[in-house]
Amino acid sequence: MFNKKTIEDIDLKGKRVLVRVDYNVPLDSNMNVTDNTRIKLSLPTIEYLLKQNCRVILISHLGRPKDAVDEKFRLTPAA
Repeated sequence: MFNKKTIEDIDLKGKRVLVRVDYNVPLDSNMNVTDNTRIKLSLPTIEYLLKQNCRVILISHLGRPKDAVDEKFRLTPAA
């Protein structure tokens, strides 16, 4: 069996923690999030880290832009 560690197994108190989150959420034609399940599922991890006095840095993406910045791929709707 694998002994898989979780964030609760590591002393993170006061650390800066980079968290890769999957906020590539579906949007309607008005740029409204239509399913926030991925966002809600990340909250327990974020809340745990905040309770440990961590400085939490979230990274994610939305869509796959080609060759240039495209406003429709900004994470503003997910925020």
